Amino acid sequence: MNAESSDTPTVAVTGAAGYIGSRVVARLREEHPDWAVTAIDNFYLGDVREIADVPVEHVDVRNRDRLESALSGADVVMHLAAISGVDDCSASPDLAHEVNVAGTNNVAWFCRKTGCGLVFPISMGILGDPETFPIAVDHPRDPMNWYGRTKLLGERAIETYAEGGFPAIDLMKSNLYGDHEIGGQRISKGTVINFFVDRALSGEPLTVYEPGTQARNYVHVKDVADAYLPCAERLLERLEEGDTGAETYEIASDEDPSVMAIAERVQSIASEEAGIDVDVKLTENPRAGEETLVEEFTVDTERTRRDLGWEPTRNVEETIRDLIRRRA
Repeated sequence: MNAESSDTPTVAVTGAAGYIGSRVVARLREEHPDWAVTAIDNFYLGDVREIADVPVEHVDVRNRDRLESALSGADVVMHLAAISGVDDCSASPDLAHEVNVAGTNNVAWFCRKTGCGLVFPISMGILGDPETFPIAVDHPRDPMNWYGRTKLLGERAIETYAEGGFPAIDLMKSNLYGDHEIGGQRISKGTVINFFVDRALSGEPLTVYEPGTQARNYVHVKDVADAYLPCAERLLERLEEGDTGAETYEIASDEDPSVMAIAERVQSIASEEAGIDVDVKLTENPRAGEETLVEEFTVDTERTRRDLGWEPTRNVEETIRDLIRRRA
């Protein structure tokens, strides 16, 4: 562990007020109450200010001096601060570069200087248009949009800094869905499934981008957050062994329906559970040329299950029903 730390591990989480980060902090406190947890965020989107007994400190990963001061003494850094999503990165390309590329380089450089472990999420968007299935971490990288490109640059930076310097784990995650609560506050994000549920509850048509047959793999935000715990444990072991370099694991489920199938399922469940009838409408795709339109999206998670002992426990059908029941 970090030479400056005690026998009690210290884990720092960037982006701690966000969709995944806030859940990660909560799970760390639940599973390892003896560990010290540092939580930082610049509150660009998330506004959670305290998680369990952990205050979220205002720190921007673009500010290297403030960042290094906040992370001082960490044994493991979980770097979740990011401008995420195709639309947000396209709308603010400079900001996406500053946070996703420069900010990630700042975090990786801190880990290089101190030797602490690093966990970093990368999107399957870095793969671009997959040619073979199931998807695995060794597939070629060829992102189709600016979000994927910034995440690929982050992945490459971490691989470069980690070699001979510190142990790192990259988590290549699929499309998230679902919500969770922090201190009574509902934490969600407008991902595909959540978007459709929100539209249905508002009585608005469920708009599906053409052609509608495009598949995605879906994994619950709580399952994704759960993956960070074995990552921390593995990194602490690797630190003890003096191991360095980056490992990459797939974080996905065995559910990869088409976008149209998801919309029709939300439509059906909204009617069954809440008596809400909404239309499903196919509409022109504003992301044409910027996202893959493959009709299957299976992912090989065998290595993840074997090495990290992680596997998803939630499914799309139950989550849609739960979201509608709770909010109708």
